[in-house]
Amino acid sequence: MIFPVVLSGGSGSRLWPMSRELYPKQFLPLVGEYTLLQETLQRLDGLNPRTSILVCNEEHRFLAAEQLRQIGQLDHNIILEPAGKNTAPAIALAAFTALESDPEAVLLVLPADHVINDADSFRDIVKKATIAAQRGDLVTFGVIPSYPETGYGYIRGDAGGELGQTVKSFVEKPDLETAKAYLASGDYYWNSGMFLFRADRYLEELAQHRPEIYQACQAAFASPEEDLDFIRVNKEAFYLCPSESIDYAVMEHTDRAIVFPLDVGWSDVGSWSSMADVAKKDDSGNTSKGDVIQHNSRDTYVFAENALVSTVGLDGIVVVQTKDALLVAAKNQVQDVKAVVQSLKASGRTEHRLHREAYRPWGKYESIDSGDRYQVKRITVKPGEKLSVQMHHHRAEHWIVVSGTAKVTIDDNTTLVTENQSVYIPVGSVHALENPGQIPLQLIEVQSGAYLGEDDIVRFEDKYGRH
Repeated sequence: MIFPVVLSGGSGSRLWPMSRELYPKQFLPLVGEYTLLQETLQRLDGLNPRTSILVCNEEHRFLAAEQLRQIGQLDHNIILEPAGKNTAPAIALAAFTALESDPEAVLLVLPADHVINDADSFRDIVKKATIAAQRGDLVTFGVIPSYPETGYGYIRGDAGGELGQTVKSFVEKPDLETAKAYLASGDYYWNSGMFLFRADRYLEELAQHRPEIYQACQAAFASPEEDLDFIRVNKEAFYLCPSESIDYAVMEHTDRAIVFPLDVGWSDVGSWSSMADVAKKDDSGNTSKGDVIQHNSRDTYVFAENALVSTVGLDGIVVVQTKDALLVAAKNQVQDVKAVVQSLKASGRTEHRLHREAYRPWGKYESIDSGDRYQVKRITVKPGEKLSVQMHHHRAEHWIVVSGTAKVTIDDNTTLVTENQSVYIPVGSVHALENPGQIPLQLIEVQSGAYLGEDDIVRFEDKYGRH
């Protein structure tokens, strides 16, 4: 039985300003109605897979859980990595997890942030590849190249039949002339980062070729701990694990590597130019998402999150507007967006890490305004959810209910606050906010004080296990 293993560890800095460290591209609806993570799982429906296994980091855990819940695939199936150690250890943790349910488990390993336009053909190829995986081969999927791309690694295959081609070599990202030669030969494929193999076979190969990784992951998984919807492994053991990709650790060393060619409209959407490539275009080659007016422009991509964006006379330009940032770039230079992110980090700003809108297990908040000694937020609390019992050393808060009903506790007093009513929380008061109703609770929070940072929270009780 196939266990989808979705790797969700990337930060997606090249898709800034939409993608941020705490809200990377796999959690964004960049192409369709659903996020890239949700689309990754939904395109597997025709394979009748077992419960998916998502591997992600601690900072994204509640965001990942909410997105799985939205599509009915949340089932205590999120492995939290104590630290990013690349793909080989992440897949090992998933393999140990799957083997607890099925000793013959087959893992379909997928990045969380890729686009596949022809899902039917993809499922057909996976079904064929499953036969090779069940017999003990380690399958990888190579995308048939359509142009000489220098940003991908390549896989060289040998002529094969229905059950794939023997992998002759994995090669690094080439220069342009080498990429042209690869394309002309017809023997090379883009390395998609997708794999299919039995869980036990992967662990056998890992133990043989990289015993340090195998032993560290085995020790980390010796006594997994369930925490709400998450599976936690031993931090100390996992910290000792070498960081290495599956290609370096296993695929380049095994003699059982098989590649299946893919022609399914694949893209890793690794830049705004590749986003433009997979998006629908008008007669002038323009793409518009959101409230956009383009006049006398061609080959231009515009993403408007929450405001009208107009272009006049542009050619080959990318424009991305969010609530707190605006990117304007030449399409042929969008790879350098990561340099902007590095500059933001170096200058101590936060736009590389946070959106104005932040998600929490209880709902979300959006920063509306801020200034000297004040900050204003719009807070949404989901029905039945509760913020932690907490206090602040440096700020007082006013809450004004916009819709719904708030159950507010301040020190020893609990009261219900309804629409158009407000409540004041003094500095140092122990307080809690809960939505006891059936509809989302929306309120405006006005903070005032000498220090308004998110780290000025002392939690006494939290249903989500936060400290």
